[in-house]
Amino acid sequence: MSYSTPALVAPVTLDDVRGAQKMLSGVARVTAMEGSRHLSQLVGSPVHFKCENLQRTGSFKLRGAYVRIAGLLPEQRAAGVVAASAGNHAQGVALASSLLGVRSTVFMPKGAPLPKISATREYGAEVRLHGQVVDETLAAAQEYAERTGAVFIHPFDHPDVIAGQGTVGLEILEQCPEVRTVVVGIGGGGLAAGIAVAVKALRPDVRIVGVQAEGAAAYPPSLAAGRPVAVENPATMADGIKVGRPGDVPFGIVGELVDEVRTVSEDELSTALLLCLERAKLVVEPAGASPVAALLSAPDAFAGPVVAVLSGGNVDPVLMQGVLRHGMAAQGRYLAVRLRLTDRPGALATLLGVLSVVDANVLDVSHVRTHPRLGLTEAEVELHLETKGPEHCAEVGRALREAGYTVIA
Repeated sequence: MSYSTPALVAPVTLDDVRGAQKMLSGVARVTAMEGSRHLSQLVGSPVHFKCENLQRTGSFKLRGAYVRIAGLLPEQRAAGVVAASAGNHAQGVALASSLLGVRSTVFMPKGAPLPKISATREYGAEVRLHGQVVDETLAAAQEYAERTGAVFIHPFDHPDVIAGQGTVGLEILEQCPEVRTVVVGIGGGGLAAGIAVAVKALRPDVRIVGVQAEGAAAYPPSLAAGRPVAVENPATMADGIKVGRPGDVPFGIVGELVDEVRTVSEDELSTALLLCLERAKLVVEPAGASPVAALLSAPDAFAGPVVAVLSGGNVDPVLMQGVLRHGMAAQGRYLAVRLRLTDRPGALATLLGVLSVVDANVLDVSHVRTHPRLGLTEAEVELHLETKGPEHCAEVGRALREAGYTVIA
């Protein structure tokens, strides 16, 4: 599917991307390309992971940030740079600035994960916490730029940033010259636009597929309207692609060069993240796992060889724990059940014995003896169980009912 869009606001060419690649030599890693046997069997052709989660700072963002800051005039560098981000862009700007000897200030939301705040500071930026959401943080950073003269470094809406991200596309063609489909997550669109510029210039036959989270999918309505359209209150666990409005510059490129934009659900993102961890042994954040989610949801829709871009691996450990449980639940491998039993000594041990027989792993137990809904001799138990899939969940339920337990949920 192709889209009709206006002329590009600020074109980015293959020469721009090649120039960025030379600039990034010795700065950004040429990240690994890893094969996925599980996805290859599912899709019916080779599937490879482009592991930008193993890039310096844990994501592709260093590429664009470095190229943008390196292109500043001496007087602009002297004024310093400022950025707003909840994580990946913050770290990319911080490290790029340090490498180039430029002072950087990064505004982050007050609720940003502590590991991302600490990493940004360690890379050399002055971190200022402001606002509860990224929009408030962005406004504060722009006000700071106007007040101090610091150069605002946008995370995706600038040709230099797009050229830097496009170096991922050049590496894909070098590492997998037979590629037929590239799948990449889309937030504001900088990465997808850059990859599309590089790949389509050299291999116009390669299909570029963008992926957005359903709760933050601004590109489908924008492409349909022929202009960037904002999505109110974007909501997704994939904060790396949680962008309410496409950038003006990447929007034109995506509309012209990206063949299709798909959406994935939160369940599909969770399942994809779990697969990356279990099968590929790769720590990937939800945004980075979005291409994998698209492959899992519709494996017949992609001609191979396929390259899925794992754009980042900066996932908060607390979020990771919740996402993994969510992913297990989506696969039928995590079961929460509430039931009533007679409140007598040994009753809980008897219940656990039933679960042991059916090989259900108990993760957590909550035991309530006193509540208005309970009878005098009743107790209520909530169990969180690890199971082997939907069939095993059904087997656990049958075993509990056959043992005489009243299963409430």
